[in-house]
Amino acid sequence: MTKPLANSLALITGASRGIGAATAIALGAAGAHVVLTARTAKDLEAVEETIFDAGGSATIAPLDLTQTDSVARLATAIGERWQALDLLVLNAAMLGSLAAVPAIDAKELAQVLTLNVSAQVALIQAFDPMLRRARAGKVIGLTSSVGRDPRAYWGAYGASKAAFETMLGAYGDETAEISAIRTAILDPGATRTKMRARAYPGEAPESVKPPEVVAERIVALAIAGFPAGHRERVG
Repeated sequence: MTKPLANSLALITGASRGIGAATAIALGAAGAHVVLTARTAKDLEAVEETIFDAGGSATIAPLDLTQTDSVARLATAIGERWQALDLLVLNAAMLGSLAAVPAIDAKELAQVLTLNVSAQVALIQAFDPMLRRARAGKVIGLTSSVGRDPRAYWGAYGASKAAFETMLGAYGDETAEISAIRTAILDPGATRTKMRARAYPGEAPESVKPPEVVAERIVALAIAGFPAGHRERVG
């Protein structure tokens, strides 16, 4: 069976469930060695086992991306084992509480911005050298429509995604002419995840697409490539 991503290395954040787990499994099936990161080791081990059972290969790296130096330690460990990183999927994010702007809790807002923005920038900074050493390094960042179209009660999460998009877009613009790195912003749209269930508690889960649909699109982009500054929404 053809493995179009054989001999490539991919790193997926938030890989213990939902879109991250589905993407890790799909990338493993396509031949990539997948590094899985999330906070819960037990859940990562379950995803790793699924990849192994399908004939793929993976490495788990349990960590909290918001902890000081955690990203740097991860990059050092991966850099000691592999020379280049072919794909970085920035999937981990925190929804926070949906609240009117005057009611946003300052402490929780700081947590949302730390994971959704600061940790993402730290990942880009830490893995930039390995992405540059890849034949065609790719960074795919997952976003939300509220990052561009403000919606009542989604101010904190939307602001974090707007900032994330700006950072990733700037990095893509900075590297497009001087390296083979390409960045893409992917809006998964309505998808059956725990975050979605929390935001829309009355919604029937079967009324929205499963995370595997988004994972298939991410794998397709990893295989075929994309132009600098690519953006799309998965219908």
